[in-house]
Amino acid sequence: MSQEGPLRQYALLAGATRGFAIVALVLASVLAGDSTGVLAVLSIGCIWLAATTAERTAVPVLVTILGEAALVGVAGALSLAETFQLLTVLAFPPFTAALRRGAWGALLSLVTELLGFSAVVVLVTGGLTMPETTSLVTWTIFSLGLALIGSFIYATYREPVDPLDSYRNAQALIRELIGLSDNLYRGLEPVTLAATIASAVHDELPVRGLIVHVPRGEQLTPIIDDHRGTEQEARHAEELAAQAMRLRSIVVDDRAFALPLSSGAGTVAIVTGFLSPGLDPQTLGLQYTLSTLAVNLEPDIVHLDTALLFAAFRDAATVEERRRLAREMHDGVAQEMASLGYLVDEIMHDCDSPGIELRLQVLRERLSAVVGEVRRSVRTLRTSVGENESLGTAIGSVARHLTGTSGVPIQVTLDESTQRLRPEVEAELLRIAQEAMNNAVRHAEATTIEVQCTVAPPHVEIVVSDDGRGMMGRREDSHGLEIMAERARLVEADFTVRRREPHGTVLSVVIDGAGRTRPPAPSPIGAGTEQGRVLQP
Repeated sequence: MSQEGPLRQYALLAGATRGFAIVALVLASVLAGDSTGVLAVLSIGCIWLAATTAERTAVPVLVTILGEAALVGVAGALSLAETFQLLTVLAFPPFTAALRRGAWGALLSLVTELLGFSAVVVLVTGGLTMPETTSLVTWTIFSLGLALIGSFIYATYREPVDPLDSYRNAQALIRELIGLSDNLYRGLEPVTLAATIASAVHDELPVRGLIVHVPRGEQLTPIIDDHRGTEQEARHAEELAAQAMRLRSIVVDDRAFALPLSSGAGTVAIVTGFLSPGLDPQTLGLQYTLSTLAVNLEPDIVHLDTALLFAAFRDAATVEERRRLAREMHDGVAQEMASLGYLVDEIMHDCDSPGIELRLQVLRERLSAVVGEVRRSVRTLRTSVGENESLGTAIGSVARHLTGTSGVPIQVTLDESTQRLRPEVEAELLRIAQEAMNNAVRHAEATTIEVQCTVAPPHVEIVVSDDGRGMMGRREDSHGLEIMAERARLVEADFTVRRREPHGTVLSVVIDGAGRTRPPAPSPIGAGTEQGRVLQP
């Protein structure tokens, strides 16, 4: 931290302290009808105004501290004949001195103040009465207390800032998270935990269906929707959820309700639902039941909040790592391969053998292909869903770029609502769609690719189909399907791959949004139709 910043903060705090002290003393004197006290306070105010001005100029700190202390001590002693209540002002110079020079400054100010006070008392008044002595001792002790506070503030703000502190704090938190993760018996799947909350509400209330929303910035996105009501009811649920989030309280509108669930850090989720037809909210005690649920669901709220935070952390860390890898590939591998290409060009230029020149030409073409592949990989690694674009827009951007570089036409059909999925869900779905399109272009030798993207949170379906060679068996060095299946499991999606007649492949990833009581069990790539598996011929 620079010196200028703390000095400005100390001067501001000292000035504010003096200002409040003057206002308090003036009010006390006016209410007591003490005109002499008002004049004495105003004179001390002039001293403090001069001290505050000096602190903002080039006047040496020691001169300001000693001058303020001596003048305040003299003024306090002179006013002692009229009232000893103004001894209160003796407490403030040591405090302001401590803000600027710590304990030594406070001690120097207090000693100077008492010397000035004592000199005037001896020369002018001749001594102190017992009440005056008692008041002097009291305010001296109070001065020491304020000086300790000022010294603590000085020491705290003057401590050198270690640039590694944030990293050390992050290390401690990450280690703690790793240690805790083994004991998280409920897991860290947001959809599963939200489904648990929905089940608890179902158990307490006779509802036709529920929607669980979670915040995404200032907006809400559904994470569970087992209501399947009309479009009008869906809009009504959105309005109630937004109102409950804004008011941070339960909202009941006839048979519809919105229940905000909060932790210490704010609103974690909002549950909206509709009572079954014919039920009376008053007879059911809906408001009381919802209030009770908000209390009883506290453990589940903490679990869900932890899962959402972990998902956001994982997504942020993944994005940064992908960007780092992209930079290294672009600045390292791609540049080295391009340099090799230039070297091959030079050798070809000086080569006299047609046979060797032909081989060098093949090598040059292969190097160009590898450089292009690396650059496509860099593009893939850096692609993400921005805050100002939707998932479908991001998929369309990837498709346009891939069409431009490969020449294979990719038709993208979008059907999106204005609501957004959670950021980490959008990121994983984009990467699945991106990998599917890349595979169709690079390995399937497809001539056309069709992508259908339907997003109506919490439901989402992405289908990528091509007219390529189809699934010819898994290569030993290929892990694309496994990676896509793993990404689908991270967001609790159903991932399937099947043949397209007469030839080609259809890949789909679906999040139904209704929620499950438990996440799909991880399963290897192989034949089958269970959730989370890939269908192969």
